Amino acid sequence: MTEPRTAIADPTGTTGRSGFDPARPIGRVAFLGVALTSFGGPLALAALYAPTIVAGAGASAGLAMAAAMVVFVVPLAIWLRYSRRINSSGGLFSFVEAAVGRRVALVQAGLWILSYLLYVIYTTAQVVYDTLPDVLPGEKPFQPLLELAIPILLAGVMLAGRRATLIVTGVLGFGQLALALVLGGVTVGTLGAPLVSFGANAPAGSLATSAAQTTLLYICGSLPLFLGGETPVRTVRRGIVIAYAATAVVILAAVFPLAADPAIAHTEIPGMTLARMFVGRDFATVIGIGVVASVCGVMLVEYLALTRLIPVVTLWPRRSVTIGIGVAIVAIAPISLIDPDEFYDSLIKLSLVALWLSQLIVFAVYPWFICKKGGRAVPAWILATVGCAFALYGIWATLHHVTS
Repeated sequence: MTEPRTAIADPTGTTGRSGFDPARPIGRVAFLGVALTSFGGPLALAALYAPTIVAGAGASAGLAMAAAMVVFVVPLAIWLRYSRRINSSGGLFSFVEAAVGRRVALVQAGLWILSYLLYVIYTTAQVVYDTLPDVLPGEKPFQPLLELAIPILLAGVMLAGRRATLIVTGVLGFGQLALALVLGGVTVGTLGAPLVSFGANAPAGSLATSAAQTTLLYICGSLPLFLGGETPVRTVRRGIVIAYAATAVVILAAVFPLAADPAIAHTEIPGMTLARMFVGRDFATVIGIGVVASVCGVMLVEYLALTRLIPVVTLWPRRSVTIGIGVAIVAIAPISLIDPDEFYDSLIKLSLVALWLSQLIVFAVYPWFICKKGGRAVPAWILATVGCAFALYGIWATLHHVTS
C-alpha cells in the first residue's frame, strides 16, 4: 500500500527551495538506513562508547543500559509529537518556528548548524588519531593522508547526489547493525547472560552517571527529521522508532554481559577486545574497522542534514550549500594536521554545548506547540520539563567532562 502524498507536504512553505520533489520520495528502507546510521551508529555505541561509559558501573551494566533506554523515550516522544504535524526539511528549526515563531527558531538553527559543522570538521582527527591506531597500528605513517582523505570522501559522496548518499548510508547502517548483532551474540554466548547485571549492585553515583551518559549517546537520532521534506511522515516516524529500538537492543545485548568480566570495558575498544578474546584477531579487526565506519557514517548523515536545513534558513540553493560545506571541511583538514589533539579539544566542547542548547530550545518550547494545536498542556509540560533536564545535563556533563 502506498503512503499518501499529503504526508510529505512541507508546512514551512519551503517546498521547492528545500528541494522537495514529491515524485521522488525517499523509501522506507533507504530512510531506515539513514536512521540507523544516525543513532550513534549502533556498532560504535555497542563496541566502543557504551561499554566505556559503563566501565565504572560494570556490575550493573544491564540496569544502566535499560535505564538509559527508558529515559531517552522522553526526548524521542517530543520529536515524534512534533513530527506528527510538522514534516519538513527544516527539521527541528521548523518545530521551533511552529511553536514560537521564526526569531527563536533562527537562534535554534544557528546553534544547531554551528554544532554539526564543527562536528563534521573535528571528528576526522578523533577517528584518525584516537580510534584507528587501536584498530590498525600500522596506519600511523598514513595518518596525515587519512586526515585529508576522509573529508574528501565525505564531500565526494554528497556531491555524487542523493541516491549515492542513501546507498552509502544504507550499507553503513544495515552493515553495522549486522556486525553489532553478531558482536552481541558473541558477548552473550561467551560471557553468558548474568541477571545480576540488571541489579543495583554498583555504587549509586556510578550507576546514575553511566545511565545518564548513555542516554546522551542517542541525541543524533534527530538527524533523520531533516529528511522530512522528502520523506512521507509515516516513514519518518516509524523509521526513527525502529532504528532507536534496534540500536538500543543491540547495545544492551553487547554490554550487559560485561558484568561477568568488567575488565573488558576498561580496554581501548571493548568490542574489539571481546572479539579478539573469543573469536579471533581477524574478527576483531572487522569490528574495529566497523566502528570507524560507524563514526564516519554519523558524519555523513550530519552533512546530509546540514544540506537540508541551511537552504531552508538561508534560501541558498542546496547544491551550493553541499559544495560550500565540502570545500570548508576539505580546506580546514590541513590545519588540523598542525596539532590534531589540540584541534579536536578546542572544538568539541563548543560543538557539544551548542548542540545541547539547540535541543534545549526544542524541548522548552514544546508546550507552546501543543497548546497551539489544541493538545493537553499538563502532559506537554511534564515531557518538556524532563526534556529540558536532559539537555541541561548534557551541557553540564560537557563542561565538567563527566565520566563514569
